[in-house]
Amino acid sequence: MIFKSSKVNEFRLWGLLLTMGGMLLMIVGLAGIVFDWGTVGRWFAVFCAAIGAIAMLCSMGVYFAAGMLSTSATVVQCPECDRMTKMLGKTDRCMYCKTILSLDPKHAPKDSGDAPAPPAGDAGLETNTAHTPR
Repeated sequence: MIFKSSKVNEFRLWGLLLTMGGMLLMIVGLAGIVFDWGTVGRWFAVFCAAIGAIAMLCSMGVYFAAGMLSTSATVVQCPECDRMTKMLGKTDRCMYCKTILSLDPKHAPKDSGDAPAPPAGDAGLETNTAHTPR
């Protein structure tokens, strides 16, 4: 569960990996010029710079898409850590404690029988309800 994250954070992770990969590729490409490999080294540097720039542009697109998804995400309160977190889709993970959250009652965790029954007046409330931002 350490490597599981919310969907918004997964998009941001891929954007970061593309950014770092593109920058690393451009730096590695400079080896052709620094170590004076001649004409082949210059072409190697141009090739690595072009691929690295494409990776950087793709990361910009991923970050833009993640930002647009983040603005339309449902904001809920996590039942474990009581922090406000964003959900994409019907099920997602908390951005902070990585607890699985669901808006669909069929994906709700089963009661183990140890917890006391809710009061009769609160029977219609769900654990994960959407809140509107202030």
